[in-house]
Amino acid sequence: MASTVANGTAPDLEKSASRLSQGNIPPKELLAGEADTELLAKLGYKQELRRNFSMIEVFGIAFSIMGLLPSIASTLAFSIPAGPAGMVWGWFLASMFIFVVALAMADLGSAMPTSGGLYWWTHYFASPKTRNALSFLVGYSNTLGLVGGLCSIDYGFALMFCSVIVIARDGEWTPSNGVVYAVFLACVLCHGILASTLSKVMGKLQTVFVVMNLILIAATIIALPIGKHHSSERNDAKFIFTRTENLTTWPTGWAFMLAWLSPIWTIGGFDSCVHMSEEAANAAKAVPYGILMSVGSCWILGFIIMIVLAACINPDLEAVLGSAYGQPMAQIYYDAIGKKGTLGLMSLLFIVQFLMGLSILVAASRQSWAFSRDGALPFSGFFRPISKRFGYIPLRAIWGCVFLAAILGLLCLIAPAAAAALFSLAVAGNNLAWGTPIFCRVVWGNHKFVPGPFYTGEKFSKPIAWLAIIFLIFGITLAMFPSGGPNPTAESMNYTVVINSAVWGGALLYYFVDARKWFTGPKTTVESQVLTLEQQAVMAAEGGSLTVGEDVSAGNAHVKGVKEPSGEKNESGVNSA
Repeated sequence: MASTVANGTAPDLEKSASRLSQGNIPPKELLAGEADTELLAKLGYKQELRRNFSMIEVFGIAFSIMGLLPSIASTLAFSIPAGPAGMVWGWFLASMFIFVVALAMADLGSAMPTSGGLYWWTHYFASPKTRNALSFLVGYSNTLGLVGGLCSIDYGFALMFCSVIVIARDGEWTPSNGVVYAVFLACVLCHGILASTLSKVMGKLQTVFVVMNLILIAATIIALPIGKHHSSERNDAKFIFTRTENLTTWPTGWAFMLAWLSPIWTIGGFDSCVHMSEEAANAAKAVPYGILMSVGSCWILGFIIMIVLAACINPDLEAVLGSAYGQPMAQIYYDAIGKKGTLGLMSLLFIVQFLMGLSILVAASRQSWAFSRDGALPFSGFFRPISKRFGYIPLRAIWGCVFLAAILGLLCLIAPAAAAALFSLAVAGNNLAWGTPIFCRVVWGNHKFVPGPFYTGEKFSKPIAWLAIIFLIFGITLAMFPSGGPNPTAESMNYTVVINSAVWGGALLYYFVDARKWFTGPKTTVESQVLTLEQQAVMAAEGGSLTVGEDVSAGNAHVKGVKEPSGEKNESGVNSA
């Protein structure tokens, strides 16, 4: 009997072997449709969150987290040193590879949509000897990566907010690190309050956030060329598409590759669709299409934005990078549309950046809650409960993420280099979390993969997965290079390798010293009557305390009245045909 998930023809043996959690009394209120509840039960979980999100709203949360134009504004320092050609073609090529990663993740998200998808998939597909350790590593890397993303977005908000004040005062005021942190902390706390109180309309708000992103993009691509035409000449096509620069001490070719960090940083929130799986209606379709629509739209719209910026940027790129306003984007706006126009668009920019932070807090809290549901986080028992009063949301997990972000954000007070290294978790940490389950599937578990409604096809699925893995490894490596050159100072050094190695090494050390004694992977939370007879039998065979039918005991996988399957044993030691 082949072990499957998507079609329910056979039990998920690894999941079924997990022990049941306690207190699983289903809520009286209907939280989801029957099809979604049944699919989640086949993954081993009962429905605890209300499914408020449609496919468009799932797309919306990922697109909002990416916050296309604010993210581009925050990462221009990576792309401008390579010149306009680096900005434009670096965006196009890197985004193309990110879309390949999205395709590989969409295959998995359609087949097995659950909030803890990345570490769940890792545990399901990995070999028996590695599954617990890798699942533990991915869970921590993804959780901290999302919180690092929250810190990065809210820190970017603080810088943009302060830059508006600097512009308003004609560059005669410079914010201290303490002021930047105070704005950052206020932003994080506001996000916590809004994520706690707006749960019933959070899905609808994502549509509003998408519209605001599109308004900002439209305003920029219209206002900049018009303003530049009146103030001075726009750059020609040859400058936009063929002019290369190298404002680093790296070779010119590598400076071009470092420009890829702008889209790698920007198009990085699509796993949020996975984390919203248990709040999405028709999740098997909403998750994969949400992933692909968000990445695809950022690929195309970002390419257009980069062309417009290259057309309107001051050819003296060093002057733009060294802007007195603290943000290259602010200087580009100022040169094209003047002070008043810059204040208007920069204000809209930091408002959209604020909305990005709210969306990523929602996604981070769902991943944290899912990981605590499986007992892997410290104080999991505290963060595990769902708040019915606030609309069936993981309220404690939300505030746990807020508290952690506030603490980690203190690095802003030390030095920008330290803060940037922490925020790099959003790239390197998430890249590892995305790549590991894809790798586990193609190396160990492809025979267990059963496609969902979305599937790239038997011919293309594995090549796409391998290309995604190679690009993610490259992305992690790229994120660890000092952007200025090979001989950095203490201030310009990229400490990404230090921070991420500490997170990954710490997670593995924690696992092998202590967690290996109690962490056995994702737990089953459905009631026994929801499980099939075969699933219950496997649980008993694995040493569980569940008694099924009239003839089940530990060490015996036979259920009275159900013919025991024949065939070779699979990796878990259970017969499979």
